[in-house]
Amino acid sequence: MAARPLGSGTISFGMVSIPVKLYSAAESKAAVSFNMLHAKCKSRLKQQYICPKDDEIVPRDQMVKGYEFAKDQYVSFTEEELKAMAQESERAIEITEFVPAEQVDPIYFDGAYYLGPDKGGDKAYHLLIEAMRQTGRSALAKWAARGKQYLVLIRAGKGGLVMQQLLYADEVRPISEVPVGDSEVKDGELKLAIQLVNQIASDEFRPQDYEDDVRKRMQQAIQRKVEGQEITAAAEPPKAQIIDLMEALKASLARKAEAKQASAEEARRPARQAPRAASQTRVKASKG
Repeated sequence: MAARPLGSGTISFGMVSIPVKLYSAAESKAAVSFNMLHAKCKSRLKQQYICPKDDEIVPRDQMVKGYEFAKDQYVSFTEEELKAMAQESERAIEITEFVPAEQVDPIYFDGAYYLGPDKGGDKAYHLLIEAMRQTGRSALAKWAARGKQYLVLIRAGKGGLVMQQLLYADEVRPISEVPVGDSEVKDGELKLAIQLVNQIASDEFRPQDYEDDVRKRMQQAIQRKVEGQEITAAAEPPKAQIIDLMEALKASLARKAEAKQASAEEARRPARQAPRAASQTRVKASKG
């Protein structure tokens, strides 16, 4: 089924304008959520806002938004004032510069959208894709939507353009704030670590090989509860012990080798059982 566009816009750089449609690049599976119930009657509870000063429940039509500029000091805004401050949504996706694709650290990545050509934009759309592929560059652009101006990265994906929403520099904490210590890496340890990496390395990313095991387990437990079954707590996993690094690397390599051998034996098992099935067929035929 063809995807439905979320909206439309125009990629612009220099005197070139490319009409495009925006599509969601993700279909996020919502996490399992629970509602707050009254323990006595199992009725769902309603949220209320209470003014601690007047000690009374405040209805929505008596609420205003405010900004705390100092401790317990607020300045309030009307809806009209908030709209006046907000960035006006624009159809333009204004490219400001082209940069090498690998120069943008993935830590800046936020949400993503697909861009498809709108009416009359096919040729320019594919021209931009090919130009970015040939130069190895992606486009940084400004895009206004939902009352905010976004910094976005437009890159050539496998099948078309991808618009990656980026965080601003002041929204990303520097890793220098994280204490990482200082330790010497020994040659023997490094060789074993590289061997372990190569043992479980793949040449491509296959996202279809992964799923949310926690969500799946919770959904299964909820279904058992709906059917009237009790849910028992899972056994607590053993706590990790700090052991010699070299021994840990050797043990990891040995475990991976054992798992690989077991998998190979499992793959050969059906072939050994095939003659037995054939013999059973011959027995049935002779009885007939």
